[in-house]
Amino acid sequence: MRKLVGQNFARIRREKGLTQEQVEERSGFSQQYLSGLERGRRNPTIITLYELSQALGVSHVELLEPTRPTTE
Repeated sequence: MRKLVGQNFARIRREKGLTQEQVEERSGFSQQYLSGLERGRRNPTIITLYELSQALGVSHVELLEPTRPTTE
């Protein structure tokens, strides 16, 4: 689950064109915390997931969704 959240967070952050530093400014979570989250080394609480989703401008559910296989 930590890895899934980290992958989703990193993907959404990149899709929004945001750096970890910009998310740090928006969320109040340190760049070091965000880096650990993206690497699957942090175990965020539901409150943390909500706050991070607000900083990204997405629903907290998007951080928990399994990755979908791409069809090409």
